[in-house]
Amino acid sequence: MRIGLDAIPLVAAKTGIGHYTDALASSLARVHSDNQYVLLSPFDFAFHADNGAPPNLSKMFFPVRSVFKKWWLAGLPAMLRISPLDVFHGTNYCIPVFANCPTVVTIHDLSLFTQAHTHEDENVRRGKRRMPLMARRATKIIVPSEFTKRETIQYLGVREDKIRVIFEAARESMKSLPISECQSALDKHQLRRPYLLYVGTIEPRKNLLTLIRAYDELVKTTTHRPQLALCGGKGWLFDEVFKLVEELKLTDQVRFTGYVADEDLPALYSAAEAFVYPSLYEGFGLPPLEAMACGTPTITSNVTSLPEVVGQAGLTHDPNDWQTLTAHIAKLLGDETTHEHFKRAGLEQAARFSWDRAARETQSVYDEVI
Repeated sequence: MRIGLDAIPLVAAKTGIGHYTDALASSLARVHSDNQYVLLSPFDFAFHADNGAPPNLSKMFFPVRSVFKKWWLAGLPAMLRISPLDVFHGTNYCIPVFANCPTVVTIHDLSLFTQAHTHEDENVRRGKRRMPLMARRATKIIVPSEFTKRETIQYLGVREDKIRVIFEAARESMKSLPISECQSALDKHQLRRPYLLYVGTIEPRKNLLTLIRAYDELVKTTTHRPQLALCGGKGWLFDEVFKLVEELKLTDQVRFTGYVADEDLPALYSAAEAFVYPSLYEGFGLPPLEAMACGTPTITSNVTSLPEVVGQAGLTHDPNDWQTLTAHIAKLLGDETTHEHFKRAGLEQAARFSWDRAARETQSVYDEVI
């Protein structure tokens, strides 16, 4: 069987969907060595075939540079005629409208419909036109949580039997490291222990204003003085976060690292006192799972898909309740027994998720559509 996967999420610095595409493709090729998997893109991207990639995973670069939409309307369909596939998997919401093979699309979340105010207007308009079409044209739809399945049915009008829930997992590199192996990464990003950690894009949907207010309350009302490390690239409307830090006179305590490369993340997770992720909305929520895989006690919101990810292994709070968030942070910092409990519980919870399992379940979807 020959399966193509959309590799566009691998072109730029990887965030959630890029990590999903990378981990899924590698796991599929490793678990199903009798199939051929091809990463397809109109833009060139780094692919290290000689650096551990399975021999049945390859790259195909077919430039369509003039107008990006021509890739989906003309370039990719032409490629599929020249080099036929048994299945095409759109890992980032998109599939070709005209395809000569069955198609599978992954819908990661419906935030363009439910959280439109956290996206740029043009992205919302384009997404609301495109996503219903993709959902109708796809042979099968993969979603990362039961929450996203419910929203896909509600907002895209899709039959339940067309959707398969396949949970994601922490990457294999996300493992607990001894503090002695973390120091070089901490020095590189100018972090000092103890510190609280957030990893993700700096944007409204991640609810960082609530985190900063909770942190401000922590340093004003308790004896705890951890650094707050906000690790991630700047997204839409990021300036509100920087402005609040300045207004609260926290510039010396809050560290914006910018985007952190994958190789540094296990060290940053492992050395943190706690991982805090107060997001308003997630289709899955990979950073909390990766933090738990590194043995970091985790605090996150009790909404959308996040309870499915953390279960009882993390402290949760209403995303608008910064006082409870402050109390949770203080509890982890001040009570060693609680800290150790959530460290162990997080490791056990993260171990319940597996990319090998995700690969087997995804391949079963390919088999079904064929």
